[in-house]
Amino acid sequence: MNEVKPDFRPETNGEAGGLGPSDRVSPLRARQGAHAIFLGPAGLRPGWRIFLYLGMGVTVFLLLSSLQRLVPSRGAGFLWRQMYIQIVLVVSSLSPAMIMAKIEKRQFGYYGLALGQPRGKLLGTGLLWGLMTLSALILLMRLVGVFSISGLALHGSRIVKFAVFWGGFFFLVGIFEEFTFRGYTQFTLSQAMGFWPAACVWSSVFGVLHLIGNVGETWLGSLCAALIGLFFCLTLRRTGSLWFAVGMHASWDWGESYLYSVPDSGGTAPGHLLKCSFHGSRWLTGGSVGPEGSILVFAVIAAAWLVFDRIYPRARAT
Repeated sequence: MNEVKPDFRPETNGEAGGLGPSDRVSPLRARQGAHAIFLGPAGLRPGWRIFLYLGMGVTVFLLLSSLQRLVPSRGAGFLWRQMYIQIVLVVSSLSPAMIMAKIEKRQFGYYGLALGQPRGKLLGTGLLWGLMTLSALILLMRLVGVFSISGLALHGSRIVKFAVFWGGFFFLVGIFEEFTFRGYTQFTLSQAMGFWPAACVWSSVFGVLHLIGNVGETWLGSLCAALIGLFFCLTLRRTGSLWFAVGMHASWDWGESYLYSVPDSGGTAPGHLLKCSFHGSRWLTGGSVGPEGSILVFAVIAAAWLVFDRIYPRARAT
């Protein structure tokens, strides 16, 4: 933007108290200044692109979520309504990014969810990591004597039905949350301030929204969500893809809500597998938040960060 500086020299045009020629802003310069607010060397500025992306996403969500009433709500219908809303969230997250990819003249895969060959391997590895890290946390809680299992809460075919239902549900959760916070928005904000500053911004937002949007969530659980978000950013940075994070996010949530049947961000899911109980200090149990609110989770996050750093080292400069 061209800055117009005032001219403090004596007036020479005979107009007492008037503006000299150098003080007047031409219409062309004014238009250039207005354009600079929205446009940069690479086109529309990142902040406005994110605003446009989120605006389209909210619009799509409002339109499609209004159809939720068409899904029967009796019996297990409320679960299918939750599934429908999760599908709507995924559509609301991905479809605006597809439009932005056309506008920006780049492939959709630039935003982290490429459909190439490594997708299946990274997704599968992420699924394994999610179950392993959560199991390590549950084991720690069992060793310190604050977690116990007393039996099965489901029997027969319901075990498989709910396992599949929650598997699909949390796979959608993984896609929506990872792409929304570490997909298009992370890619775009990184162009303005760099990868890790952008990662800190969106991970902080991720943690705050966990605190605001979940009944029973605490500041400790919110901090955990933010740190896990930063870890997912590390996986994106090292693999160049979101599929690892999607898999780990999905299996972590599935393990909490279904397999180990513990609270996840303040709520316990219906149709969980086990009868479990917590006993002891809420600093160790996580209280209403569940394992994500336990101080033990920070040891697991730190260990996951160190192991992942060794397995997926920084690319060497060539």
